[in-house]
Amino acid sequence: MVLLETERLILHELNANDAPFILRLLNEPSFLRFIGDKGVRNLDDARNYILNGPVASYQQNGFGLYLVQLKTNNSPIGICGLLKRESLADVDIGFAFVPEVWNQGYAFESAEAVLIYAKDILKLPRIVAITDKDNEASGKLLEKLGLSFDRMIDLSGKGDETRLFVPSEG
Repeated sequence: MVLLETERLILHELNANDAPFILRLLNEPSFLRFIGDKGVRNLDDARNYILNGPVASYQQNGFGLYLVQLKTNNSPIGICGLLKRESLADVDIGFAFVPEVWNQGYAFESAEAVLIYAKDILKLPRIVAITDKDNEASGKLLEKLGLSFDRMIDLSGKGDETRLFVPSEG
């Protein structure tokens, strides 16, 4: 079922059938470097990731990460959505795309739609974002979305600092 639609994209809830794409995405070198190793090594791992992550979040929070597909051919190109982390006071927006679609505006288009959905439909008062300190591309995208760097935070408690972006004042 289509959750959101933009000019070029369709976003819908992930399900077990999306496991082949999730397996690929979560093992992209850029995902491993900037987001982390989720331990997804085969289709069963990918299905479990979907069911225990996004699907569980839809049930518990009413939102989660969504599959992003191209309207032209329905091919999956990434994930974008909202996360509620125990270690973060606010809901945050997250996204990841396969490298072959980078720099084409898909991340911005999907993230902008998710932010509008969060505000207008879910009535969430504030959305923040986190990104790896070395992920300049995501930082620039977050700024384009109206978020500003606030401070470095340690979500894991292990000294791994992450950049926190918050809504820009104004």
